[in-house]
Amino acid sequence: MKYFVLIMDGAAGWPLPSHGGKTCLELARTPHLDAMALDGACGLVRTVPVGMEPSSACACMSLLGYDPRRYYRGRGSIEARSMEIPVGKGEAVFRCNLVSVREGTMESYSSGYIGNDEAHALIRSLDESLGGSEVGFFPGISYRHICKIRGHEETLRAACTPAHDIPGAPIEKHLPAGEGSGYLRDLMLRSVDVLAHHPVNERRVARGEPPANMIWLFWGSGQIPAMPSFREVYGLNAALTSGVDLLLGLAKMLDMRILSIPGVTGDVHNDYAAQMRGAMLALRDQDLVVAHVEAPDEAGHDGSVGDKVRAIECIDAEMVSALRAMGNRELRVLVAPDHPTPIKVQTHVPEPVPFLLWGSGVQANGAARFTEREASRLGLVIDDGAGLMARFVS
Repeated sequence: MKYFVLIMDGAAGWPLPSHGGKTCLELARTPHLDAMALDGACGLVRTVPVGMEPSSACACMSLLGYDPRRYYRGRGSIEARSMEIPVGKGEAVFRCNLVSVREGTMESYSSGYIGNDEAHALIRSLDESLGGSEVGFFPGISYRHICKIRGHEETLRAACTPAHDIPGAPIEKHLPAGEGSGYLRDLMLRSVDVLAHHPVNERRVARGEPPANMIWLFWGSGQIPAMPSFREVYGLNAALTSGVDLLLGLAKMLDMRILSIPGVTGDVHNDYAAQMRGAMLALRDQDLVVAHVEAPDEAGHDGSVGDKVRAIECIDAEMVSALRAMGNRELRVLVAPDHPTPIKVQTHVPEPVPFLLWGSGVQANGAARFTEREASRLGLVIDDGAGLMARFVS
């Protein structure tokens, strides 16, 4: 038996009054997902435990079969694990976005999805100017980076707002607040002087692109928690493909093989066909493969119905179609968003998401399509999201 997990990050959402009350999943043309739904079982799964933050960290940890109430200690350390950044006692790591701020307003939480080369040049300059014995800056992917702070564990108690939660909002109301926030605010404000007239940003402005003119710190955490490997827990060799450090960090923590596939990105420019070819190739010698696609979530954060629908359609046409072509003998598939990212709020919400089981040993339960509405209608609800994986591989 082979197992394939497809995580459509943020693909779920709310009905859109301007589009006939349909969600993006309902608006999208998804013949392959819908055919799987007819043959398989659909339901709702709560991936974010009640009272926990509706982050991809919690939600994807659940989908991978690990209870975030037991293992989640903050997203920063997971991304640091992906980048092989050690986190010792007395150290804190924070997600460090390169953002674009215009006249005190968050213009772009991604600096227009800045490319790696430009972003890395800016992070080097920040490390040279602001780094030292207490602070270090580490380059990641696109706009997502890491800032490590030593000797100021109080920063972990600061209330921080993710940059993607405040599109178009004045930043002053959303800077770190409370105990430990002063150190973070100071770093963020000092970054403006380093980045304002950097040659990279001067070239971006000349091209009409948003400058990466400030850092935004959030999702802080301390030391990386120890977790049992996926093989220890489920008895299967597993591999994962993703374009974001969060999932790559989780894979390393679970001792999953990481698939390096050219063209896989953390935005809407993902090469879906290449990601699927690489994932299917890995499935030949792995028991289970996870393909995580970030594009629907990024479109949700941008408030773009068109981009989100296109991302869902690309997943269906270029990824799900390949799974259907394999046939359902000796193959079992799990498809699910990790959390909803509704267009209206442009951020994550903790509501249950639709899931689909298809393939060998799965009994159909009457779904007509793979949508939120259909999943709600069928009455199959799994409150313990971390338990879905055991059900899937049993």
